[in-house]
Amino acid sequence: MTAQWLTRGAVFAVFMVLIRVIQGLAISVWETHGTLINITLVLVFVAAVVIWAVTDGRGDARRNPDPDRREDLAMWWLLGGIFAGAVSGLVIWLISLFNEGIYAAGVLAELTTTAAFVALLVFGPAMVGVFAGRLLVDRKEKEHAALQQSDTDVFQAVQDEVDVTK
Repeated sequence: MTAQWLTRGAVFAVFMVLIRVIQGLAISVWETHGTLINITLVLVFVAAVVIWAVTDGRGDARRNPDPDRREDLAMWWLLGGIFAGAVSGLVIWLISLFNEGIYAAGVLAELTTTAAFVALLVFGPAMVGVFAGRLLVDRKEKEHAALQQSDTDVFQAVQDEVDVTK
């Protein structure tokens, strides 16, 4: 289990550091477009999370058709988000010590407030993505199950016989 959340956390920590560096550099160049830059970069980050989470949900639903036997992807993504937030906050704070173009709050704020924000940016969209991925597989499975279901239902045949005898 450790590898799954650690992988997600490490990938999104690196991605968040990259996004924050791009954000700092872009806002330094185009100061009047700060809001658009911030929104665009957050949407890019969220899109990456959702794409990976949909893939996770689809893969899990294919491996485990029984919903009761599926992996606890919520915990993987929650721990990954917390890890990504804490690590990216610390790294950005360290980078901001050497490069003033990168905005970062104090170390305490980066490790609490920013880390919580990144954790939510990972966890919330990931849960939507996992749900969507599982739903896509489950919906197709139900369609195929309906096609494969035969008309020779034993219980239905017994009920029909009871109705005939009345």
